[in-house]
Amino acid sequence: MNKRDHNLQVKVHSAMYTLIKDKGIASAVDVLMAIGYLSKKDYEDWRNGRVPFLERVCGAGLGKLSLVSHEIRVYAQRYNLKPSWTDYRQWGKGRHARLRFSRSGDKRVEELYATHYVSQAKVEEAKQRRESQRQKDAPAEKSSPSDCETAV
Repeated sequence: MNKRDHNLQVKVHSAMYTLIKDKGIASAVDVLMAIGYLSKKDYEDWRNGRVPFLERVCGAGLGKLSLVSHEIRVYAQRYNLKPSWTDYRQWGKGRHARLRFSRSGDKRVEELYATHYVSQAKVEEAKQRRESQRQKDAPAEKSSPSDCETAV
């Protein structure tokens, strides 16, 4: 691996680490934005249907995008992240067409871009926090007048 590819690998792994730490989930789109290959404006243009496929607005060629995708999978496998396919649909009014990521539209490439990676540990932490909060928010059992002792 040459120095530029190594630097990209470090950036991708760092982005994955930060996304998982902060949100418990990481996606190719999040990583591309974190490493500077995709701007928020271009992402929103794609989501709103103004761009035919995501790769058109990425600031890298197919070779670099392929390496990013590969390194996302390497990181996910190394840290036992659970893959979860996500259906990306167009935002806005009207028809919410499925969005394309690649120029080719190849099923495998599209699937790789649409896969999010989830930290099971973060999912469990969130479940425990919700359950704890539910217990705190649950109304205390009300006692009926017959349950109360009255002083005479």
